[in-house]
Order: sequence, then structure tokens, then C-alpha cells
Amino acid sequence: MNSSYQQVRVGLIGLGLSAYWEQFEGLERRLLGYLTEVEQKIASPDRVTLNFGLVDTAQKAVEVGHRCRQSDIDILLVYVTTYALSATVLPVIQRAKVPALLLNLQPGDAIDYEKFNRMTDRTAMTGEWLAWCSACPMPEIANVLGRLGVPFHQVTGMLRNDPACWREVDEWLRAAEVVHTLSHSRLGLMGHYYSGMLDIATDLAQVSGRFGMHIEQLEVDELSSLRREVGGDALEKKLGAFREFFEIGKDCTEAELARAARTAVALDRLVEKNELNLLAYYYKGTGVAENEDTMSSIILGTSMLTGRGIPVAGEYEVKNVIAMKMMDLLGAGGSFSEYYAIDFADDLVLLGHDGPGHIGIAEDRIKVRPLQVYHGKVGRGLSVEMQVKHGPVTLLSVVEDRERGFKLLVAEGESVAGPILEIGNTNSRYRFAPGARGFVEQWNAHGPAHHCAIGLGHIASQLARIADLLDLGFSQVC
Repeated sequence: MNSSYQQVRVGLIGLGLSAYWEQFEGLERRLLGYLTEVEQKIASPDRVTLNFGLVDTAQKAVEVGHRCRQSDIDILLVYVTTYALSATVLPVIQRAKVPALLLNLQPGDAIDYEKFNRMTDRTAMTGEWLAWCSACPMPEIANVLGRLGVPFHQVTGMLRNDPACWREVDEWLRAAEVVHTLSHSRLGLMGHYYSGMLDIATDLAQVSGRFGMHIEQLEVDELSSLRREVGGDALEKKLGAFREFFEIGKDCTEAELARAARTAVALDRLVEKNELNLLAYYYKGTGVAENEDTMSSIILGTSMLTGRGIPVAGEYEVKNVIAMKMMDLLGAGGSFSEYYAIDFADDLVLLGHDGPGHIGIAEDRIKVRPLQVYHGKVGRGLSVEMQVKHGPVTLLSVVEDRERGFKLLVAEGESVAGPILEIGNTNSRYRFAPGARGFVEQWNAHGPAHHCAIGLGHIASQLARIADLLDLGFSQVC
């Protein structure tokens, strides 16, 4: 991503009513103080915050709306500080043309009724009341936006001493960061679809249009060409990185490790040359020996890329590499997977896949195993084996949707200890609240492709915010 666009840009305004300032001494200053508190609470090295101040007239709303567009903001936070006219917010949201989050935040948990009622100055009483009535204009604002079909989101809570409220605000901002990054990402597609996997095929115009990313079509020949140029120093350095990154089995030959290291160096150069942020690939093999040598030695290099935030999906799985990227941007990992069997005895679902593994979610170090054959494709070579860390996990699938292009399908579950198939794949055992039968049937009912991304933690609510900001559908199985 161009360094100029690395950070999400957050617009912040406070809503007020100019007629109040002369009537109620100190109210404007007090509300500006509240707005400054919001700015401080959302501050982060990962984002740029632009505080446009209090919008208290329709004229100022038009001006600030233009400033929002000029400032190229990604999301607009509207702090409703007191009663304000809907006409003072509509022009801002209309001109900003970005998702709007209405913050309905009062200063504390409750007005001190006794202290308030002891006040002797009726004007001062009204001013105090206005400093607490952020909820008052919310129906009016929602009414107008709803009638005009202008989407909005809202958070209701307290300015102070409300961790749940601020976690929700942070989820929205993290969602905005993910959406921003996706829209500045370059997706590399190398090879072709796996013949007959109709569920994997997707409309690339929808991918670019819905997620905002650029798609770069790549040839396997380019990777093979780069591989020819790898010299001894780069090879030795990559072999050293392999030994730090992986747990390499004693049955892995030096020749196979060197073959994988050469491809890994070439992959790094391919990614750098094409400025890729994510990659999907598949190559069945057609008798071109050099390309087959390249693609049968790709898994260690793609695992290392995945581990450093450039997710790679096999089988040309465009939708799933996007899911993996979302997971990675949220710090949850994001490993390529599919369910392949059910353990009815323990009421568990078994998920796994060959290809790249994500070191960030591995229970132990990723193991390297030699394989004599790759099922469904040519060649033999080294593969990786790992379990996903035991504990809470989330499954994410980007699913084709007729109305919105795509929707996010999510399930929260648990990775549990127990025997797995030690076949040089990512393999784990998962428990879901509906039980194995219930989960499989409910998941299938949404019509996802057969792959999914697995990440650590229960992050369905966070993913729901991302779907909202992307204007995609969202379904949660459990």
C-alpha cells in the first residue's frame, strides 16, 4: 500500500445548537470539552483523527461536509452532545459520503437529581439539563436518515466509565481500518481455478467493486523466472529463516529444503515486484518441468508470507484469501481450512487443509513434513503440519450473495485437544454450540464455498461491523 494511505482517516464532529450558547453560559465550552475527550479516547497510532469541532448551524454543516470530503475521511463519528436539529447533521453526512457512526453518549450514568433540583437558577438548570440530553435528538436524526435511505450506525452509552461502550466504538474503528486496508490492497492471482470446483469460481468485478482492491493476474512462469535468478547468499539466508520459523523433521532432505528455499526467495521477490498484499494460486501441472518444480516447492514460502501478513490461499481460492486477510488484519490469524469429517463419538468437527499455515495461530511450531504426492496436483515435496491453538476460534467464509455480491458467514466455536491426522496438513478438532450435526447443516444452509478461514478468539461482532461498513450481508451460525 502507498505509504500516504496506510492509516485510516477518522472524521469527528460534535452536534450542537448555536441558539443555546448565548442563553446558557459555559454550555458550549463544556460540550467542546466532551468532544475533546472523545478525540482522546479514539486516538491511536494506527489512525488519523480529524476533529472538525462543533457543528451548530446548517451553514456550518455544509462547510464541514465539504471539509470532510477534502480531507478524504474513511468514517465519520458524529458525537451528539446535546439537542441539535437534524438539519445540522444531514449536510455533513450527505457530503462526506462515508459511513456515519452516531455517538449517543451522555457524561455519566445518571443526572444527580437532588443536586439538580436544589439549583435555584432556572436558566442554569436548563443549561445543566442540556449538557445531559444527547439522547434527545437521536430519533429525529434517525428519522430523517431513514426516510432518505442514508445508512447510519449508532453507539449508545456514557462518555466516562463505560468500557463496553468504548469497546464497541473501537470495534467500529477497527472495522474501518480493515475496510480501508482492503480497499488499498493488491490481490495477486497466479495460475487458474481447480477444474470442476464451481463453488470457488467468482466474479472478479464483484471482488474489486465490493472490496475496493486491485487484482493483478500473474503467471507461474514469472515465479519460475525469478527462481532461476536466486543466488547462493539469498538461498542460505532463507534456509536459516526456515530453521527459525519451522520445526523441520529429520526426514526432510537438504535437497528438498533447498528447493523450497529457492522458491520462497522467488516468492518474496514476486510479492515485492507486484506490490502484493494477498495471493491466491493453483497449478495442476501440464508437463512443463520447471513450473512443476516451482509449484511443488511453494508451501514453505507461502506459509512464511502468510505468517507476516500476506495471506496465501491455495486452489485459487479468491474469496477465502480475502477472509484470511480480514482475520489477519484483526490480529486473529486466518488459516486456510475446510471441514472434512465429523467425530460423532466426541461430537466434534474436524477441519484442516494442505498448503500454507499461519504461525500466529499454531498450537506449537509449524512442522515440516515430506510428502510423496500432493493429492489432486502434480509433484511431491515438503508440506506443513500444525494444530490451531486450543481455545476460542471464529470461522469466516466470504459467500456469494445475489443481492449484495457477497456476505460474511461466521461461526464461533472452540479448538480442542485430541488426536488429529498427522498427514502434513493443518488439522484440528472443533466444538460448536449446535453440536457437530447442527453446525454442519446450519453452515451448509447458507451455501458457502467449501473453504473457510479460521482465526483465534470470538470476533463475530467485529466481523459484523466490517460487513456493515462494506454494505455486505452478515450471517452468524453460532
